[in-house]
Amino acid sequence: MTAAPTSSQIFGERVRELRQKRGLTQADLSERSGYAQGRISEIERGERVPTLNTMIRLARALECKPTALISPFDKADLSALALK
Repeated sequence: MTAAPTSSQIFGERVRELRQKRGLTQADLSERSGYAQGRISEIERGERVPTLNTMIRLARALECKPTALISPFDKADLSALALK
């Protein structure tokens, strides 16, 4: 039985998905966002909880609206996520 993903894991998976859809590497996203590649990796693995400023910078770097980054939460059980 696997544990349900945390909110940071859901967000990280979405960042990875959008990055890959755009044909970008973590190094590319690092350069575009101004964050170190290690930080991008931590975000994608759900090991780092992004701030609002980080989300905005990632959205700009990925050339998407910030809402595109959080759209997976529209279908998530927010009650369960809030408890983690």
